[in-house]
Amino acid sequence: MNNRSDIFKEKVAKDPNNSLFRYSLGQALFDEKQYADAQEHLQFCADSREDWMMPRILLGKALLEAGDTEAAKPVLADALQLAVDQNHDDPAAELREILADLA
Repeated sequence: MNNRSDIFKEKVAKDPNNSLFRYSLGQALFDEKQYADAQEHLQFCADSREDWMMPRILLGKALLEAGDTEAAKPVLADALQLAVDQNHDDPAAELREILADLA
């Protein structure tokens, strides 16, 4: 096991419907710049809870890194709305900046 993602790949293999394991794997893959691989797990998490902001932020960023700007925009906009609704000022500011750069 060389990467943090390897730890979570094993956990997801044993419990594929565990959204916390899937989020941790998606986050680890994102951190390892494996953006395409991260997307599946982050999408799973975003789909699992409509109020879960963090997987949407990482999914949007992963889509941007993979060059899919058009798919990233609505994901990031949803994340921004959640950040505002949940009073997460720093993520909201970061998301506004990203979306402004994409406009």
